[in-house]
This record gives sequence, C-alpha cells and structure tokens, in this order.
Amino acid sequence: MTVLHVIYLLAIAAEAASGALMGMRRRMDLFGLCVVGTVTALGGGSIRDVLLGHYPLGWVAHPEYLLFTVGASVAAALLARRLHRLKTAFLLMDALGLVAFTVIGCNIAATTDAHIAVVVLMGMITGVFGGLLRDLLCNQVPLVLQRDLYATVSLVTGILYVGMLHLDFSANVSTGVSILAGFSLRMIAIYFSLALPVLEADISSFEDGDKQR
Repeated sequence: MTVLHVIYLLAIAAEAASGALMGMRRRMDLFGLCVVGTVTALGGGSIRDVLLGHYPLGWVAHPEYLLFTVGASVAAALLARRLHRLKTAFLLMDALGLVAFTVIGCNIAATTDAHIAVVVLMGMITGVFGGLLRDLLCNQVPLVLQRDLYATVSLVTGILYVGMLHLDFSANVSTGVSILAGFSLRMIAIYFSLALPVLEADISSFEDGDKQR
C-alpha cells in the first residue's frame, strides 16, 4: 500500500466524518448522515474523473470505498455525541480532507498527461467539490463561495505540490510538505479570519430598473 493510498483513505474518512457532522447539525437521521458523508468523501473525485474521462470512477472500481465512507460517517456520528465542540472537529477534518484531496487529484490528473494548469485545476476540483455538494445538501451556502479562504488554500496546495514535483523533489516529500503547508494555511485562515476581499456595489439602481419594467 503506497503512502498516497493511505492518505486517500484518511482523506475520505475525514471528509465523510465532516459530512456526517454537518448532517448532525442539520438534525438528519442516520441514513441522511451516511448519504451526506459519502457524497462529501467521493463527490469531488467523481466529478474530476468525469471531466478527465478517467473511468471507471474510483468508487466503482473499488466499491469497498463506499463501505469505508459509510463506516466513517457512522463512527463520526456516534463519537460526536460525546464532543462539545462539533464545529472545531468539523473544521479540522474538513481542512485535512481539502488539502489531501487536492494533492491526490493533482496526482491522478498528472497520469492523464494533462496540461499543468489542468492538473492544478483538477486538484482543486477534487478538494473543493465534495464540500460544495455537502453544503448544498445541507441547505447551506458553500464554504467555497464565501469570503473564507477555502478554494484559495486548495489552489495554493496544488501549485506547491506540482511545483515541487517539477523541481525534482520526491513524491513523498512533495506530498508531505504540500499537505502540511495547506493544512497550516487553512488553520491560520480560520484562526485569524483571513478572507478574500468582497466586491460591493450599489445595486439599488438595477433593482429600480427591474421594478419599472
């Protein structure tokens, strides 16, 4: 079993757990928690594979991943009842899944001989879209569309990983440094409330125009 495969298993467990915790905050039943957890863990990778024409999809080729994500969702739901800070646990697991999936997505895209820009983009899609689907299922504005540094962290992680590989660093070193740097950046962004600037404009004139029509 390769290091990247171990990281992948940890990542889908972390993302499935984050989905289950989000579902608990929305008071979903056990079936709902498993659905949200599985979509969170496998959704980003599935979208990436469809865009790249990389078949079969990961969970189709390895159906045991479905059992793994369901198990992680149930475990998170059972353990979370004893925790007093669900939000902290959710953010930690989501951050780990975000950066780990980004690196894995870049690695898989690179095997298709895609352009380097596409490799980084596929890494970001892998890292971000599972959480986006989770938030939509939970009727919440996705983190990636808010001011929080989320997609930016994924993008930086992907660029760092691909850049280190092109500088002839080993795959294990590139993976470890990229995940550690991305996770640290995400935690710093959360702790210090770092965010991208929000562009604001007076849209009252547009609204008035619509009313006149």
